[in-house]
Amino acid sequence: MYLLGLVIFVAALLFSVMFHETGHFVTAKKFGMKCTRYFVGFGPTLWSITRGETEYGIKALPLGGFVKIIGMTSMEDDVDPADEPRSFRKAPGWQRIIVLAAGSFMHFVLAALIVFGLALGIGIQTPSSSAKPGTIEACLPPTWQAGVNGYTCTAKDPESPAKRAGLRVGDLVTSFDGKHVANWQQFTTAVAAVKPGTTVPMTVRRDGRTVSLHITPTALKGRPQSKASDGRPEGYIGVVASYYYQPTSVLSAVKLVGSSFSQEITGTGRALAQVPAAIPYLFDKNVKRSSTPAGNIGSVVGAAEQAGQAAAQNAGWQYKVSNILLIIAALNIIIGVANLFLPILPLDGGHVALIIWERIRAWIARLRGRPDPGLVDIQKVIPVSLCVFAVLVLFSLTLIAADIINPVNIG
Repeated sequence: MYLLGLVIFVAALLFSVMFHETGHFVTAKKFGMKCTRYFVGFGPTLWSITRGETEYGIKALPLGGFVKIIGMTSMEDDVDPADEPRSFRKAPGWQRIIVLAAGSFMHFVLAALIVFGLALGIGIQTPSSSAKPGTIEACLPPTWQAGVNGYTCTAKDPESPAKRAGLRVGDLVTSFDGKHVANWQQFTTAVAAVKPGTTVPMTVRRDGRTVSLHITPTALKGRPQSKASDGRPEGYIGVVASYYYQPTSVLSAVKLVGSSFSQEITGTGRALAQVPAAIPYLFDKNVKRSSTPAGNIGSVVGAAEQAGQAAAQNAGWQYKVSNILLIIAALNIIIGVANLFLPILPLDGGHVALIIWERIRAWIARLRGRPDPGLVDIQKVIPVSLCVFAVLVLFSLTLIAADIINPVNIG
């Protein structure tokens, strides 16, 4: 299941990239620009076919894709003079900005469709009030906080009390330590009332029959107290409440799309502000990364890892599908925002910034009664852009290394 999650993520990422390129391609064609190539992947060509003036094909390395629009910059000198009027650089500034922004816009459309479809189809995850565990933890975490942060079990860790007792996902708890249980609140209260280390009976309904089990709640370091435990730490058994998914209305789905975009964009801003504080924890295996600022930043490798973890969770198919698709939606929002609003070449935002500066410069020249200075000489900005881009690449490689060496566990 973990491998399946990775495969789904990689396929979705490749689709997202081609969806991005399709945005450039369609708008460029709409404005009459000449597009000579539209390819999936990079490297040697495996297959291609020419339709009209465009060659469509697949290349050997499925690491993205590209669309070739002639005359993208002032540096290109291989444009046929007969095609120059249809080159990208000859189009009005507003058309060029639309073509460039269309790629990121497609990421936003894809993310919105995913969230909208999930809200209408599967629905929003809501905690169930029934005494039916939705997840049985496989092992006993070393501390309560480690369990909250999504502890990754090792071969040396003992089984959780629930797993050792034979409790299963879907079992409906009907009694615990001789006390009748009708809902999740009563179940947790009954567990808290038992002294850790004491073996008590419990009954569950499983496949229409009553099953008797015996379970021993275990004390965990740092476990909070409750009224039911009379001031002592609660016993831990390793269960998580079940959830159900309730499809929403169209209006609620639209609101969810808006809130998802808002949360992802503001969350990304907060994560970027925490980068200096996160760096010391990226490779520190002695501290759970997800409990530090380093848990809020990651690479596409980390996102793939989380998709694999979501698929491997001991939970229902709705949980797995929802989490994988939400990871893909979040990644599309982040890619769209970064690609469009970071004024760095070769990102689309860098090209947009050049066009905006070009039009400002033309407006100033007009006010001064001088001729339009024309296209920005891209050779003058390339050195600065390359330096900034190199820093971003180095930072990205650092995050990839951290996601491989010390991955974030989604719990």
